[in-house]
Amino acid sequence: MTKSAVAEFIGTFWLVFGGCGSAVLAAAFPEVGIGLLGVSFAFGLTVLTMAYAIGHISGCHLNPAVTVGLIVAKRCPSSNLVPYIAAQVAGGIAGAGVLLMIASGKAGFSTSGGFASNGFDTHSPGGYSMMACLIAEVVLTFMFLMIILGATEKRAPAGFAPIPIGLGLTLIHLIGIPVTNLSVNPARSTGPAVFVGDWALAQLWLFWLAPIVGAAIAGVVYPWLADEK
Repeated sequence: MTKSAVAEFIGTFWLVFGGCGSAVLAAAFPEVGIGLLGVSFAFGLTVLTMAYAIGHISGCHLNPAVTVGLIVAKRCPSSNLVPYIAAQVAGGIAGAGVLLMIASGKAGFSTSGGFASNGFDTHSPGGYSMMACLIAEVVLTFMFLMIILGATEKRAPAGFAPIPIGLGLTLIHLIGIPVTNLSVNPARSTGPAVFVGDWALAQLWLFWLAPIVGAAIAGVVYPWLADEK
């Protein structure tokens, strides 16, 4: 369990540092900014690379909602819940912390720009309401877990699961970044919010509640759909 938890810490660190780092450091960089498409691929690539790197150690959840969904689907023992989530949240905060140290090396940087935090209403990139953001996060997390559960099912082609999972997360970001800056991951949301404080912490509840609800629903639906015993 210790090694699994450390793997989850490292993997979630990479997800937040890589994904949020692409948004903070590279998305609007003069002339060669990667934009929404690049940030979406960055998040997908963090999961794809870590799935191959640590999937055989911890299962590469990197996300409290994924852990909950897999437990509900009986793919993961419930004893993993607390150590995995603790490691994921710690990894997310560490990833955001290192990113802040790097970003602060540029004159004029401030977390007041959002620091890739998730938000709704006036803090939604597209100005979407709380209800719209809640629905988006539930539905997109549900679909993400459906992809994970399907790609890792015993009848799926062996060894290829990280590819559809990484591409699925990329697609989800392409849809959701304008709405909430896209979370589907409470640990990813917590990392930047800790350093932004204020509104980011006040709105963090939605980015815990919605992903966990969406993941839990998928944890019930997929086993029924696939006739898993």
